[in-house]
Amino acid sequence: MTEHRPLDPPASTTIATIANDVGVSVATVSKVLNGRTDVAPGTRARVEASLDRHRYQRRGRKPSSGDGRIDLVFHEFDAGWAMEILRGVEAVASEAGVRLAVSQLGGAHRPPARWLDALLADRPLGLLFVLCHLAETQQQQLRRQGIPFVVVDTDSATSASVPTVGSNNWNGGLLATRHLLELGHRRIALISGPPDVLCSRARAAGFQSAHDEAGVAVDRELVRYGSFSATAGHDHGLQLLRRPDRPTAVFAGSDIQAMGVLRAARQCGLRVPEDLSVIGYDNLPLAAWTDPALTTINQPLHDMAGIATQMLLGLARGVEPATSRIDLVTELVVRESTAPPAHLP
Repeated sequence: MTEHRPLDPPASTTIATIANDVGVSVATVSKVLNGRTDVAPGTRARVEASLDRHRYQRRGRKPSSGDGRIDLVFHEFDAGWAMEILRGVEAVASEAGVRLAVSQLGGAHRPPARWLDALLADRPLGLLFVLCHLAETQQQQLRRQGIPFVVVDTDSATSASVPTVGSNNWNGGLLATRHLLELGHRRIALISGPPDVLCSRARAAGFQSAHDEAGVAVDRELVRYGSFSATAGHDHGLQLLRRPDRPTAVFAGSDIQAMGVLRAARQCGLRVPEDLSVIGYDNLPLAAWTDPALTTINQPLHDMAGIATQMLLGLARGVEPATSRIDLVTELVVRESTAPPAHLP
């Protein structure tokens, strides 16, 4: 029988301890701690296992008292949506006396290893990821270096170990579709975001649930996925509205997408809301200034960003959040772009 002796207290564990335990050099352990890619997968796995067994914690990083920098990382910039997030983060960071750096991944939902290594070379207080997430090895890399991270509106299901702030996307999809069904629409199109993004799928699930609740079948030919851009809304909108059995209403996955749908409707000679109802998502400030003013789902982007920043700064001070997942409420905002359906020719 193998005897398992208790480990030494974590304070006694050094990089040399791990190297001796695994039978590798101190340099190799250091590479694993810093997320370097030039370590064989098998060796990396053994080092990581030893680090976990010894409860190794990187030394030399003291909790922050408010100085330093946090990095806000978007999967890509969107003028309206990103600006609301940026305002929310900046308000909290400025009040705390913390500098803010902003970057984007060019549409990718996971930062490449070299990009993350370069970012961490400056030792930020913490990282905020917007609609993108980290691989497990990247999460370990940040934890080994004592750098906290928080995800805003994550694009995939996260474990309880990843602090996340989002909104109730399923409820948003339900409210939007229920509103159109209550107006009398029965042929409702959905133009959602990318299918590999959780918020897109959650809103689509709410769309389906509202139909189930009303006993109305969903026409799968009217369900489309794409980017959250105006171009996607316009292109899908044209395809849908040129059908002989066109929808009487469109639920778009973002206000920007909805603006593309509004343009498509004009090009097809359709009036909104007399001939077509359109509802968006996010409640960006410009949604109230479209013609007609856009009915939409309010997603509290500013509040989401502010809460995520507060959570991140707390983690940088060594304060664990009371909960690792916060979902804020979404609400229907009725304006001028939705109405009961007209009789179709």
